[in-house]
Amino acid sequence: MPLVITDEQLESMKMDERDARIEIACRLFDAERLSLPAASKLAGLSRVAMEGELRRRSIAIYRPTIEEVRQDMEVLRNLREEQQ
Repeated sequence: MPLVITDEQLESMKMDERDARIEIACRLFDAERLSLPAASKLAGLSRVAMEGELRRRSIAIYRPTIEEVRQDMEVLRNLREEQQ
């Protein structure tokens, strides 16, 4: 089902079609409804350009899980012990 946003609606939001696609993609990525590659595709941007749009909106690109943070901390502890 296509989504239709009229020219009048875009004009009232002070956006063009490209801006709207980027904004929607950023918000869906932030809501964890789209992966970065999927959001990039929806926005019509390269991955790097999409990351720039996310940064501009203060949306975190990488969101580690608690387990990933624990693993990183363990690696850091091991490196520290090796250096001593």
